[in-house]
Amino acid sequence: MVYKKFQDKMLSALGFGTMRLPLLDGDPRHIDEKATAEMIDYAIKNGVNYFDTAWGYHNGESEKTIGKLLHNYPRESFYLATKFPGYDLSNMGKAEEIFEKQLQKCQVEYFDFYLIHNVCEMNIDAYLDGKYGTFDYLIEQKRNGRIRHLGFSAHGDMNVLKRFLAKYGEHMEFGQLQVNYLDWEFQNAREKVELFKSFNIPVWVMEPLRGGKLAKLAEEDEAKLKALRPDEGIPAWAFRFLQSIPSVTVTLSGMSDFEQVKDNIKTFSAEKPLTEKEMLSLLAIADGMTGKTKLPCTACRYCTEYCPRGLDIPELVRLYNEHRFSGGGFIAPMVVGTLADDKKPSACIGCKSCEKVCPQGIKISRMMSDFSFRLKKKED
Repeated sequence: MVYKKFQDKMLSALGFGTMRLPLLDGDPRHIDEKATAEMIDYAIKNGVNYFDTAWGYHNGESEKTIGKLLHNYPRESFYLATKFPGYDLSNMGKAEEIFEKQLQKCQVEYFDFYLIHNVCEMNIDAYLDGKYGTFDYLIEQKRNGRIRHLGFSAHGDMNVLKRFLAKYGEHMEFGQLQVNYLDWEFQNAREKVELFKSFNIPVWVMEPLRGGKLAKLAEEDEAKLKALRPDEGIPAWAFRFLQSIPSVTVTLSGMSDFEQVKDNIKTFSAEKPLTEKEMLSLLAIADGMTGKTKLPCTACRYCTEYCPRGLDIPELVRLYNEHRFSGGGFIAPMVVGTLADDKKPSACIGCKSCEKVCPQGIKISRMMSDFSFRLKKKED
């Protein structure tokens, strides 16, 4: 197992994510405890020492199951992480109540790592608002030793991250981002990693395989990678990409069966970062994957000067691209949901003034109509 130094600790570079545990009957609440126990035992015996859970995973059952199963091992043999569920605004103001319940569910007296969860457009104002006391309570628990290391996870855009870090950055010991070779440019992961670096915050990675999209590629793309590394599996390329980013400390993988655990541990038995040629080839494949559906907006913002409704067209195009590529997902609906009604895609009146000045010739009015339809369909 590859290990990474974090302060006075050596963390397994592969972290065991518990958002997609094996199920008994397809119901996310009904975790297959026996299968999960076998996976955890194999992981620990092969060097994995970082386990990540959260309040909402498996409808609240992940913390219970992981706490129960890890209780069979010496407390000092593993590091446990969980999170404050600020993705649900009704939880604001309940940091103490939730934290105490999490300790009980996980059967521990302290958390090695604790995260302010999913900092994004939807909750940034609430996270920054001192009246809820979220940060003050968590920093107090850190002083009391019940949180050993405090960090955060984020799906928000650069503006959201900058606002959060401007207020709390000096207190954040680590940060969790969606980083993979597909999102390196597509979701500005490169820029976000650089922002973390400017605050001297090491990166924890979530969604290294983009929800499984990078576990299997088009036949011609797999052939290109096999020609470069004949013995490397396709999922392993995603992990090798992350091994090539110096600030990445822990890569979380939400493993759903025993074979995934074995394969991932085999990959992390050695560090094999990409060469420059391999990196360029991989990023070219990513560009080809997103380019099939991506509207070629360059954010020149000529369009916004001519929009009578004052819509942030480049941002809406970015969200539309994400929504189309993901086949839905939660990011675009989440962000659009924070906008005023007169700033949503549905506010477009189809005047096409923006299209007359778009250097890329994007049919913006058609995009707005389709985006509105897709979002409404998801709601229904």
